[in-house]
Amino acid sequence: MPNTSTRPKRGRRNRRVPREDPARNELVSRSLESAQQCLFNQDYGTAFVHYLLVLNLAPVLKDFASESFRFTLFKWADELDSLGRIQDLFDCYEQALELFPTDEVIINSMGEHLFRMGFRDEAAGHFHKALKLKPDYPEAKENFYRVANWLVERWHFLMLNDRRRNHKYQQAIQKAVEGGCNTVLDIGTGTGILGVSLVVTETVDAGLFGEGIIESLIHAWNHLLLPPQNTQDPSRPPSQAGRVIPAGATVFGMAVQCLEIRRHHRLCVSEIGGLATAAAGELHSPVSCSSEDDSTEPYTTERLSRLPGGYTPLTEPFNALDIDFNNVQELEGLCSREVSRVRLPVTGEGLLDALAVWFQLHLDQQSSLSTGPKEDTCWEQAIYPVQTPHSRIIYIRHVCTLSVQNIRNIFPFALRTASTLWGMDSVRCPSGNPNPSLNAEAELCSALACLGTEQSSGPRDYTMLECAEMALLNNQPYHDSFRRALAKLITNLKDARSVQGPSQGQGLEVMPLTDPPSDPMDPGPDPFYVLDVSEGFSVLSLMAASQGQVKAYSSVEKTQHQAVLRRLARANGVPEEALEFWLNQVEDEQAVLQRPSREKLWSAIILDCVETCGLVRQKLMEKATLARCLLEDGGQIFPERIVLYGMLVESDTLLLESAVQGQEPTLGFNIAPFINQFTVPVHVFLDLSTLQCRHLSDSVELFILDLMNTNANYTNRDVKVQASASGRVTAVPFWYQIHLNEEISLSTFNQDSHWKQAAVVLHQPLAVREGDWVRLAVTLQKSSISISASIEEEAGETGTVDSVKSPIR
Repeated sequence: MPNTSTRPKRGRRNRRVPREDPARNELVSRSLESAQQCLFNQDYGTAFVHYLLVLNLAPVLKDFASESFRFTLFKWADELDSLGRIQDLFDCYEQALELFPTDEVIINSMGEHLFRMGFRDEAAGHFHKALKLKPDYPEAKENFYRVANWLVERWHFLMLNDRRRNHKYQQAIQKAVEGGCNTVLDIGTGTGILGVSLVVTETVDAGLFGEGIIESLIHAWNHLLLPPQNTQDPSRPPSQAGRVIPAGATVFGMAVQCLEIRRHHRLCVSEIGGLATAAAGELHSPVSCSSEDDSTEPYTTERLSRLPGGYTPLTEPFNALDIDFNNVQELEGLCSREVSRVRLPVTGEGLLDALAVWFQLHLDQQSSLSTGPKEDTCWEQAIYPVQTPHSRIIYIRHVCTLSVQNIRNIFPFALRTASTLWGMDSVRCPSGNPNPSLNAEAELCSALACLGTEQSSGPRDYTMLECAEMALLNNQPYHDSFRRALAKLITNLKDARSVQGPSQGQGLEVMPLTDPPSDPMDPGPDPFYVLDVSEGFSVLSLMAASQGQVKAYSSVEKTQHQAVLRRLARANGVPEEALEFWLNQVEDEQAVLQRPSREKLWSAIILDCVETCGLVRQKLMEKATLARCLLEDGGQIFPERIVLYGMLVESDTLLLESAVQGQEPTLGFNIAPFINQFTVPVHVFLDLSTLQCRHLSDSVELFILDLMNTNANYTNRDVKVQASASGRVTAVPFWYQIHLNEEISLSTFNQDSHWKQAAVVLHQPLAVREGDWVRLAVTLQKSSISISASIEEEAGETGTVDSVKSPIR
């Protein structure tokens, strides 16, 4: 029997107290001091190494040093990222997570680096882990919603909610199975709910061919499928023959006039904020069927029925192409297909802005699906935009020829121009035209030349801008408002300097503003420094420089875009030295908000506050706080404040685009619990003017972001909204009034705006009666805004109906 007397008695602690190690303590103290000194000197790499040593030797210091350690890690990681030392970057994060395995801030930051590098699945895992550690962490919640939008695009929800599409596919599949098909090959049917025991594919986009359906089917027929059914050999049963669903498709097209398409793809104005644009050269969007360059897309997509301002058909819909997916020879022939032509009579007069394309998908001989603009469908239409720098009018009873040519196996369409392609017997020309037949033909040919697939004798000299950048350039109210606001600020600053002595105005003697300096070596009055940190291509800095006595700095980064601004400056009489490119002079892009020089401060800083999609930009308030510290007396941030507005709406469309609806399985599969994990409560890129919805209230002010006055801001606000009609509140759309100063403001809800709107989609619809009061709780954390909705009880108490907080960024 063991000697139980050797066991420790109950209640005693058999633990040795560690002895103090003076040498270790001295090393920790010196390393901590070195870390702090390196941090002060911005030597983040060395500081990080010292902090690692300190926290590994003395874990008790983790709470004390956690904030400094995080700051050092993030700065060092950004530096490694800029140097391309990706492996070192992730090694640092792994070392940090060994010390702080449950630090949601570090986990979220690592996810942000993963996302920027394209590792979206891994990034989603980190954001999700950060949210599990801290469910109300706004940055992680925002990042998870952003990556969810990438991983599961919103059209997946639309397709899964498209009962007509799903039912027709199911019918075609069941019919084929009953006919003897007993094996399955699923090629790109998305979530896979269409696969039962058959060859099924839906690798089609809005333009039919953009997802590579031709190459996929050729490979399947040559390597994976049984030979197709031979009609001359009826003895072979259907189970021994290959078949594809859908069986084929017909492609349709129509020429259209549409202002919304026009302003997103080419420059439509002759002046921008007082600047003549002729010297800019040809500008257009990165959508072009005239190039085989992979950096450009041959078409974009739009839902024509939702375009603000609508569209005008200029031709009747025409049949452009028929294709049989069960005929491998025909599929292979398409890849080497010569140019084919379709005669296309013009039936409507107007500006030729685009060719709209859609298709009819033939599932079998009896059933088909159409993606046309008048159909209630989950598909958008393909848009081939006109990109000529000049608008041209086409007239009724012109006849043109449409060319269909295979480029990169995605079959772009083009209207080609040649005098022999036009029927000019009965041409209606503009009034006052002295030579109708000749001028009308020349004008029409010139109008359609922009869509030609044939290259000219020499390469075209053009500058490519994103669609949102093109729409911004075409937003004249935006630029006119900035011009007036900048002019007023500069005038006020000049007036203030004129009454200041030599000891004021940054310590410089102020020269009279009306007369030039008598000494040719005298540089004249000290300039006003203006910084534009707008995202992407912006002419605001050039507009500021054109005010005179202004040294303007632009954050435009691309060399080609800088060249456009220089050309515009020369053409508009702006001195070369009046415009600088700030990012060319700043070593760290993260430190773009800093003084123009050691002795100077900014007279104005232009911040880009609202994303095109309709959300407040990340870290806006943090940038505004730093910007205020860099302004001279009387200087200003543009805009000075932003007012958020919203309303209550009932919209089944937003519900269908946000999650799989209903409790019943989709075609027998309970897919909703899985894909709805990627539901994002904030919908972006909305056009509220065309959104299918019922307004259940008037618009109300929800929140104010004051960029010039910190004391005027608040962190939360309750807003009561009265229902103007009975219904179900399914969403709260929102937009902004952007105040440049007290007198001048812009709305992101204006039809001329380049901005879209956004909406918070409620987790559970809120039933209201006319006259009911709904309480919206709006919260600001850093630059992330959250909204939750509840209904006011008759007794005055609040009963929470929807407690899900929906970040707006």
